[in-house]
Amino acid sequence: IELTHRAEDRTMFAQGAIKAALWARSQKPGLYSMTDVLGLTDF
Repeated sequence: IELTHRAEDRTMFAQGAIKAALWARSQKPGLYSMTDVLGLTDF
């Protein structure tokens, strides 16, 4: 099995960074990952 990922431009990375920043400002101090930002902690 092979999984690959390709990005055509940096827009999606910028959108992810903005989403993470907006999410982080309402969180208590701690160590978080994009799993937390995206709400995937139940998996």
